[in-house]
Amino acid sequence: MIHQYKNNGYNIIIDANSGCIHSVDDVAYDIIKLVDEGIGDAQLIFNEIKDKYNDITIDDVTETLEDIELLKKEGKLFSDDIFRDLAPYMKDKQSVLKAICLHVAHDCNMNCGYCFAGKGEFNGPKGLMSFETAKKAIDFLVEHSPGRRNLEVDFFGGEPLLNWEVCKKTVEYARLIEKEKNKNFRFTLTTNGLLIDDDVIEFSNKEMGNVVLSLDGRPEINDNMRKTKNGKGTYDLIIDKFKKFADSRNQKDYYMRGTYTKYNRDFAKDIIHMADLDFKELSMEPVVCSTDMPYALTEEDIPVLKENYDILAREMIKRYKDGNGFNFYHYTIDFTGGPCISKRISGCGVGTEYLAITPEGDIYPCHQFVGDDKYKMGNLDDGITKGEIVSEFKGCNVYSRKECDDCFAKLYCSGGCSANAYHMNGDVKTVCEFSCELHKKRIECAVMMNIALNE
Repeated sequence: MIHQYKNNGYNIIIDANSGCIHSVDDVAYDIIKLVDEGIGDAQLIFNEIKDKYNDITIDDVTETLEDIELLKKEGKLFSDDIFRDLAPYMKDKQSVLKAICLHVAHDCNMNCGYCFAGKGEFNGPKGLMSFETAKKAIDFLVEHSPGRRNLEVDFFGGEPLLNWEVCKKTVEYARLIEKEKNKNFRFTLTTNGLLIDDDVIEFSNKEMGNVVLSLDGRPEINDNMRKTKNGKGTYDLIIDKFKKFADSRNQKDYYMRGTYTKYNRDFAKDIIHMADLDFKELSMEPVVCSTDMPYALTEEDIPVLKENYDILAREMIKRYKDGNGFNFYHYTIDFTGGPCISKRISGCGVGTEYLAITPEGDIYPCHQFVGDDKYKMGNLDDGITKGEIVSEFKGCNVYSRKECDDCFAKLYCSGGCSANAYHMNGDVKTVCEFSCELHKKRIECAVMMNIALNE
């Protein structure tokens, strides 16, 4: 299976099964398209395209067909799918826990209009995780990660800095036991920034492998949805703190993470705004919400959203060539190495490798399922009591979703987000078509940028 498209003056062909990428001239592009349609005879192809290219000869067509045949033999074009039958076995490799999302605070000091977490409370009572519960969570992670040395813990909320002392004590406890348990912990922090101070920066720079800082871009855009409890905008309260934090980390190992909605479909301007402030690691995600919300994105918005991804890609190329480049999360793809094939097929590990823990010690497949009783898997005292939920997620892979069969991007997205699929369709083994459309566009832009910056 191949995918052909044109972007920013490039003729691009992605061989989906092998991952090979080809940038070709107009003639080769049209010939490959005809071959894909089942026309393999040089004379027939010549007759199809001769009027379009006045100087083309039958020998040119024959030579191109020979090149195509060589690429096919090398497994670089029109390659076979050799992974489908291996998918269930590769998913088995994800049965050992390696990461937890610690909800240290089901409370928040902001009141964001689009908050999927129910104002930080996940549609339940407010609460802060005790150190005793956090300690149990670390012990649970260690106990259920046999054979794994590298483990990950994300401090999440609500707003985790509301419970900062517990975060610090949890890190200290993990560091205390990691040598004895033959583990290596990597910690991350996601924060809205209001409570960032020198202590947060100093401790995070010592202990947090990554920090996610929430900002939606331009002041008027950010302040439209990201407000304090008393309804005031937050941009001016956090922007200098974020600058100080990012600079203190030498503009590495962090993300400025924004959300775009119906109100800023021109989100490329928001990403560029953050780049203009000298932030180098940027991310922007479409809002996840019910379609009846006034800020919800719908199918009719897709064309302008795709256009903005193109605008962003072109601007990034220009800035890289001018020596002032920045990274955008969805365009940062390793085309020569990247995730192993097992990871590409299996996905993020939701419900198997990755779990979320609430302040009460309840266990869920990931943070986006927290508060949904159907997906409460157990608790830290009793362990996993609903093994059927684990089995459900073990059955999720790119080949368990029929919508992915003919998709060129399937080994880039691994079938997409199970939580988004569930909230959209009520089934974790389906796909969120809206998200799929945007993800495919982002892959196209990332490939085009890779070609443009390496030609």
